[in-house]
Amino acid sequence: MKLNEQSLKDSAWKEKGYYLPTFDRAEMIKKTVEAPEWVHFGAGNIFRAFQANLSQRMLDGGMNDKGLTVVEGFDYEIIEKMYKPHDNLSLLVTLKADGSVEKSVISSIAESCILDSNDEKEFSRLKEIFRCDSLQLATFTITEKGYSLVNPAGELLPAVKDDFAAGPSKPQSYIGKVAALLYERFLAGEKKIAMVSTDNCSHNGDKLFDAVHAFAKEWTANGKADAGFISYIEDDSKVSFPWSMIDKITPRPDDSVNEILKNDGIEELEPVVTSKKTWVAPFVNAEESEYLVIEDKFPNGRPALEKVGVIFTEKETVDKVERMKVCTCLNPLHTALAVYGCLLGYDKISEEMKDTELVKLVKTIGYVEGLPVVTDPGVIKPQEFIDTVVNVRIPNKFMPDTPQRIATDTSQKLAIRFGETIKAYLSSDSLNVADLKCIPLVHAGWLRYVMGVDDNGKAFEPSPDPLLEKAKSFVEGIELGASIDKAAIKAKLLPILKDATIFGVDLEESGLSDRVLSYFEELIAGTGAVRATLKKYVG
Repeated sequence: MKLNEQSLKDSAWKEKGYYLPTFDRAEMIKKTVEAPEWVHFGAGNIFRAFQANLSQRMLDGGMNDKGLTVVEGFDYEIIEKMYKPHDNLSLLVTLKADGSVEKSVISSIAESCILDSNDEKEFSRLKEIFRCDSLQLATFTITEKGYSLVNPAGELLPAVKDDFAAGPSKPQSYIGKVAALLYERFLAGEKKIAMVSTDNCSHNGDKLFDAVHAFAKEWTANGKADAGFISYIEDDSKVSFPWSMIDKITPRPDDSVNEILKNDGIEELEPVVTSKKTWVAPFVNAEESEYLVIEDKFPNGRPALEKVGVIFTEKETVDKVERMKVCTCLNPLHTALAVYGCLLGYDKISEEMKDTELVKLVKTIGYVEGLPVVTDPGVIKPQEFIDTVVNVRIPNKFMPDTPQRIATDTSQKLAIRFGETIKAYLSSDSLNVADLKCIPLVHAGWLRYVMGVDDNGKAFEPSPDPLLEKAKSFVEGIELGASIDKAAIKAKLLPILKDATIFGVDLEESGLSDRVLSYFEELIAGTGAVRATLKKYVG
């Protein structure tokens, strides 16, 4: 059994328990290529497990007769080495908390393209798609960093600077190429479209708008684009940038899942590691739980995705759901587990949920410190959401997610995942920021983590983070088990604790810096100090 169009005719697939699509795929591809409705940028795991599966369920249920086009703009080899050889098919393995496994062949992708303006054939095809009257939406999973036009120092990225000056004819930056495609749609008659970021970041629609708008502004100002282009981008009755909240865990494809598929007789499952270090396999493993809430602003219409579980609502409601998830009920718990999991030598998040102190830590952060500041969004109940997170999702032993993966880019997450809660306490008449005990413990834990030494005194490599070197510089020279000079430690760490760009607030002005420093001093007392500190404060 091989993952390709011809092989799916083999009855062995169904005999082995694989769900196969029931729609006419050849007809779907024909209709989608002729009159595309949905383009997705970002060909990674979350797309294959979520957006592509939503499209498949629409097709199988007779709710649509078109699939989607996937576009990869960061790592072209994903398309060349994984999509094309498998006829744009992929395997979705859903790992359920009860131990059962659901295996599906995802067949909703009609065509796969690369976002390369230097490849005339590929870019011409994308321009053709963006000129189509039928195109309703473009969705994105390109990570929060994908929308940034600047480096950590706030300087324009070289490719962006060049594209600003050169115009839309042959841009090299990711968003520059997206803006060029929108310019093509503008020239074709100011055709309507929704540009929908479904990345896991706050106010994602605004991030996409700001990035595209920057190009439209520069190009119209320097005469590289028609003066009407910027008005087109700013008119949300023509081009909308809805907010969304997405939630589904899709960790890196796991060896245990690979073994399941191999035992079923599937061949050629070997992963590909691209030259850009992307690790991609013909299958993706994911949890069963999934949420997608989108602001219902689609100038050219949209597929009826509410029929397969997508919640469409007002912007304000999306914001409430996003804040509920990102600021209190899920993401802060993940970050706490990531930081302390690395320090305590864990390699699976699910295993951490057997750890008495870590369970108490995340429950305190979620239920005690976070839940009081949550505004009920109405479409998802906060109590039920966090109950599912703590009792079903994170402890799911069949989900091979790692603290090391989640610890990636922690400096970019702290401000939202904890800073917003601190702000809510500071502005509340009934809540006292001095009552926050475990959130500051995570801050101290992160500073301990960037030292790169675990609780046994063994060195480890912290996960990639754009501010890792900066953070390391503040803890440089601090040694585990050395005599503690409190004044010296305060002098070293206070500048970073005052950095609101990292923590969301100035922790000194917020009245929390002394607590963070006190925790940190205990965390570096020697080997075993991390465990001892957790036992002391959450045990």
